[in-house]
Amino acid sequence: MTQKPVLWITRKLSDATLERASRDYDVIINHEDGLHTADEIIAMSAKVDAILPCHSEIFDASVTAKLDSRVKIIANHSVGVDHCDLNALAARGIVVTNTPDVLSDATADIAMLLMLGAARRAVEGDRLVRSGEWDFWSPAFMVGKQVSAARLGIIGMGRVGQVMAKRARGFDMDVHYYNRSRLAPDLEQGAVYHETVESLLGIADFLSLHCPATPETTGMMNTARFDLLPDGAVFVNTARGALVDEDALIAALDSGKVAAAGLDCFLTEPGGNPALSAYSNVFMLPHIGSATGETRNAMGFRALDNLDAFFAGNIPKDALTTV
Repeated sequence: MTQKPVLWITRKLSDATLERASRDYDVIINHEDGLHTADEIIAMSAKVDAILPCHSEIFDASVTAKLDSRVKIIANHSVGVDHCDLNALAARGIVVTNTPDVLSDATADIAMLLMLGAARRAVEGDRLVRSGEWDFWSPAFMVGKQVSAARLGIIGMGRVGQVMAKRARGFDMDVHYYNRSRLAPDLEQGAVYHETVESLLGIADFLSLHCPATPETTGMMNTARFDLLPDGAVFVNTARGALVDEDALIAALDSGKVAAAGLDCFLTEPGGNPALSAYSNVFMLPHIGSATGETRNAMGFRALDNLDAFFAGNIPKDALTTV
């Protein structure tokens, strides 16, 4: 009988994913669902042929240099791979994969929730009702910003950005976007392309980030760029916390340049930014953009598909590095 590859699953994934993995691999599963230190990752690498991690496990250059040569593939349970040093992993002969496509709908749904909640003062309204302090009404009470027919700027018109644009068109929004390259007309669906981020920011009554965190995009929303937004803009980030200078965002909220924000990701995760908690015009969620049962199953199965292909001697569909 052929020995099964040993697979380390670093976090508690969906039941369906764990059941399938246990059928096809000799699995080590982190049922306690705790985080792992760099030393723990390095130590475990000597015991396994493959690792199925989440964004919470960091494979930077220093960790990668110490990984045991037994590890041949890291099949991420995520789309973003900014937790992986792809060049260092490729140099070690380790294949890296991710899980694109399968979480676009769920993440765009959360972006719409954050945009609507921020614009219509959901945090403030919820607190009023829950606290029993709602004892007043007038036409001037709890007036927010209308989403329908407004101009939406999208930075990053990949899979999630395109679904976000589709959702926004359901609200009759005027969609504009910046991307590294212009989309084909059938993908644009009438959205207006901007050749620079700066051009887009000037018209974005609402701005939603959907680009990956890279050395080029880290800190891209800084003071200068927030200043380019129309007064009273609404800012949404469901991509990566590293895209935003949080001090600059707070300053923009204080000045009124940004009227409200909806955030699903932060520079510090888990935890977020306590300074933002003081703002009732900031609608925050704990990085749950892809957290639906259907999406979690799809992500787990996509990662396992990549592992199956690799151990069958094929190049995985979602390979980001090859050997």
